[in-house]
Amino acid sequence: MGQTLGQVVDTVLDRSVVLGYSRIGSGLRAHWWPADAPPDALAGRRVLVTGATSGIGAAAVDGYLSLGATVHLLGRNAEKVAAAVAARHLGDRLVGEVCDVGDLDAVRRWAADFTGRVPELHAVLHNAGTMTGDRRETSAQGHELSLAVHVLGPHLLTGLLLPALRHAGDASVVWMSSGGMYGARLHADDEDDIEYRTGDYDGVRAYARTKRMQVVLAAAWAESLADSGVAVTSMHPGWSGTPGVVEHLPRFEKVARPLLRTAADAADTAIWLVATRPRSVAPHFWHDRAQRPVTFPGQRPPSPDAVQRLVDHVVEATGQPLVSGP
Repeated sequence: MGQTLGQVVDTVLDRSVVLGYSRIGSGLRAHWWPADAPPDALAGRRVLVTGATSGIGAAAVDGYLSLGATVHLLGRNAEKVAAAVAARHLGDRLVGEVCDVGDLDAVRRWAADFTGRVPELHAVLHNAGTMTGDRRETSAQGHELSLAVHVLGPHLLTGLLLPALRHAGDASVVWMSSGGMYGARLHADDEDDIEYRTGDYDGVRAYARTKRMQVVLAAAWAESLADSGVAVTSMHPGWSGTPGVVEHLPRFEKVARPLLRTAADAADTAIWLVATRPRSVAPHFWHDRAQRPVTFPGQRPPSPDAVQRLVDHVVEATGQPLVSGP
């Protein structure tokens, strides 16, 4: 299939949603998408994966390991982390890490310990996720829980790990967003809006809102670190039958089950982005090894003022500024 025709089909798949986000999309795109990374692409490199004990995170761990990386597998449950490490029998090439990414104090403690042990880090995959019910839940610091896990924790972690990432020389930071973010505008009218204190709370909606915030914040980090050697991107994995989907979206999972991607399929782009470090342009959002728009036709992109309000709130809440410069 010629490149031009492939691009046309790719766009049709993307706009159709059902075809593009399902296993059909990746199955077709694999015929023309960029080549796989070499088998030893990550040999001698260290990669950190959060939310790594199951689902897409666990598949990403296996993908990085298969390319020769040493992987730090991070989860909040110590027993699950230990079991995930023990099951792979890889010795010191797989290191278990325990931290609740939604607890900012825990992130600070863990990052201080980690950077004392690991001075050079080549990649971070921000994959840790949560989905709440119809009651607003909060983190240890009182932030809306989805915001804490998907936005505040990863932002703080990025800043605290930046010296180790810069020391690697050609590092990558990947934020695992969701196609669900297309259904949410950037909620950043004020602090109450960002923290979802106004309106009727809904956990699925909170998830989509914070996944939109991830894309916006990742783009801000990418711009800030443009000359640093640290490449920052975000992506969505399509539809996958992860434990979170099964638990929180059972009706969707039941209806879409024949079309859902495997965890390995969903993790493919996260692995490929780290292993190949492709050229990326703003807003640095990817799916199935290609850059994607962050709005659908008819949707307005977030205003610069709204983006700045989000960044200001995240910086104030975490005490971690966006860091610029080489």
